[in-house]
Amino acid sequence: MSIPILMYHQIELPAPRGTKFRSLTVPPASFRRQMRWMRRLGYQGLSMRELMPYLRGDKAGKVFGITFDDGFRNVLEHALPVLKETGFTATNYFLANQLGGSNDWDAANGVPTAALMSQPEMLQWAQAGQEVGSHGLEHLHLNRLTQDEAQQQIAQSRQQLSQLVGQEVTAFCYPYGDFNPEHVQMAQAAGYVSATTTERGLVQATDGLFELPRVGIWRSTHLLKFLQKCLTQHEERRRG
Repeated sequence: MSIPILMYHQIELPAPRGTKFRSLTVPPASFRRQMRWMRRLGYQGLSMRELMPYLRGDKAGKVFGITFDDGFRNVLEHALPVLKETGFTATNYFLANQLGGSNDWDAANGVPTAALMSQPEMLQWAQAGQEVGSHGLEHLHLNRLTQDEAQQQIAQSRQQLSQLVGQEVTAFCYPYGDFNPEHVQMAQAAGYVSATTTERGLVQATDGLFELPRVGIWRSTHLLKFLQKCLTQHEERRRG
């Protein structure tokens, strides 16, 4: 088994050159081109919920996962139409206490403000057949919190989002990619069935379902590099 789970953040025209973390914003035209090529090559893009049988080894096929971190509104505006067009599904990892807010955790780094989806917009995402996942209550480093605080971020966010969206939230993503074995146990105990990291690489049969690596897609990831990353990636595993 060798399955790519793509990691996106914003789908929008990038900020001016020199802006910090500009690389995390993928232009809409690039995203559309990437998805169309994967479909053309016979691949099916799936949310974490729909990818689970393949990750468990119960099914086999030409599939890949699509994930978005943070719940940005521009994903609803620019990515959802492409997902509908291609027939793909994706998971968006929302912050339960910041719906309708913005990426204020990036403010100190000089990153431009970008709107997050509101609750009605999150419901619109879910009603379109896309998955709501959890990224915690706020965008915090779990490794910098007490065990009780980390537990609250992981478990309470699932409870709140499940109630708001009217369906069980089963996919978690560690903010900043920070986690330790205790956080893995917390995610399992909270009722999630998967958790993704920022470790780079394709998912292999030996990977645990709560420490899944992903393939980072950036502003500068041109089409050839995108296809190499998804289909022939052999880069060394690393976090960040």
